[in-house]
Formats: sequence, C-alpha cells, structure tokens
Amino acid sequence: MFKQLLKSTVAAVTVAAMGTTAIAAECTNETWKRVMERGKLVVGVKADYKPWGFRDSDGSIVGMEADMAADVAATLGVDLELIAVQSSNRMQFLEQGKIDLMIATMSDRADRREIVGIVGPNYYTSGTNIMSPKALGLKDWEELRDKPVCGKQGAFYNQIVEERYGAKIIAFTGNAEAKQALRDKKCVAWVYDDSSIGSDLASGNWDDYEMPLSSEDDNPWGLAVPLAEKDCVFGRFMAGMQYNWLQSGALIALEEKWGIQPTAFLQDKKERYKDWLAE
Repeated sequence: MFKQLLKSTVAAVTVAAMGTTAIAAECTNETWKRVMERGKLVVGVKADYKPWGFRDSDGSIVGMEADMAADVAATLGVDLELIAVQSSNRMQFLEQGKIDLMIATMSDRADRREIVGIVGPNYYTSGTNIMSPKALGLKDWEELRDKPVCGKQGAFYNQIVEERYGAKIIAFTGNAEAKQALRDKKCVAWVYDDSSIGSDLASGNWDDYEMPLSSEDDNPWGLAVPLAEKDCVFGRFMAGMQYNWLQSGALIALEEKWGIQPTAFLQDKKERYKDWLAE
C-alpha cells in the first residue's frame, strides 16, 4: 500500500514538474529583458483622469497610478517613462509594444484577459455611487426612493438603482448632459462610477457637491503586462508588487495623498493580507 502511495506521489510531482518546465520553456520574457537591458520602464497611464492620472502645471503626468508606476521602476532599479493612454487605446499600446506595463484605471474583465496579461491580486476597485449637492445632505441610498436621479443611457447601474432603491432615473445621452441637469436641479443626484465622480470632485469644478454614500457593486481594476508574460517573470513580479501594496497599506497612503475618498476595498485587503505574526 505504501509503495503504491509513494509511486502515485512521485508520479504527481513528476507531472507537476513537467508542467512547470513546459511553462518556463514558453516564457521568452522579452519585455522583462528589454526593460532591464535599456534601463527604463515605459508605463501607460491616464493623463486625463484626475487624481489617478493627469497633467500638472508643467505638463508632467502625475497622480496615484503615476506614483505606482514610479514605485515599480524604483523597485526594478530603472528609469521611468510615462506614456499617456486612453481607454480606447491602452490595451493596443501594450499589444504593440509601445508600453511595457499598463496601469490605467482598467476594470478587470474576462474578455480583456484574452488580450492583455492582467495579473492579480487586483490593486483597486470602483463601484456605483452618486454625486449630489452638499446642501441636500444625503446619507443613505434609501433617500433616493421616488426621487429623480440623473444617469447616462445604457449604464447598467440605472436599472439596479431603480429596482433596489426605487429611484426615478432620468437617462441622458451622455454624462455631460446628465451632470448639467444635476446643476440645473432637474434631479437630486447623478448616479455613475465612483472613480469618475471622484475625478470630477477632484477637478475643483464641483465644490458644492459630494459623493456621500457607500459605493456598491464593486468592479476590481487590473494592471497588465503583455499577455505572453502574464505567467512569466514580469507577470509574477507585478503580482508581488500588488500584493505588497495591498499588505503594506501603500495604496491607502496614496489615496490620502491624492485626496481620494477612502475605499473599503483597500482596508479589507490590508486586513486580509496582514502578517499574522505582526502585533
């Protein structure tokens, strides 16, 4: 019996080792090698999404994700170049080799994992929230019941807020129209993604408004390396970077630095990943 068990164990270990060897053989680590050889990491970040990525007075890209990119480069011991990307081209830039790494407010979705190498653990999240006048003093989602709430046509959270809280959604073609309607007092709030709302509040153009509620229906964000390197050196390195950011509370500190409303996601991750021997 013992011999059979030993044979089974050896066979299982051999198969696992063969699988690991096969994966290692497939890893060319081209991007990793290129970064280390030239001594520079090129990262795609947003330049129009304050405070995660935006241009300061001298044109430099700054923000929470720009700081994260700087930490990656510093850990690697290489220089950093930031390239401005948009939602419409960020994955293409990575595919085409224009950037080595992408940290650009991208939601982690199954279809995107087929295009770029999204590695975990996810570093951030966004969810559904509202922007409303401070004067209203809204504190609870239930306060939206039977109230007019502005939204963007086609946004999935419109139906959720209607069904869950009884709000009366007034849907507009675009966010600009919806937010103008909020200014014109045609609705008590604008419902949308909390990261976008946070960007508006950080712009300085909405000082009389706030994001007063707890965000719901979180959608994790993913940074990405080239798809071929997801399970190779670069992908595993970035997985470690994210884990360390979450465990150490570094991202919580960056939220505070950039005036971002604290998220329960980061607090939960810090607690989950804490050192069990630490006092």
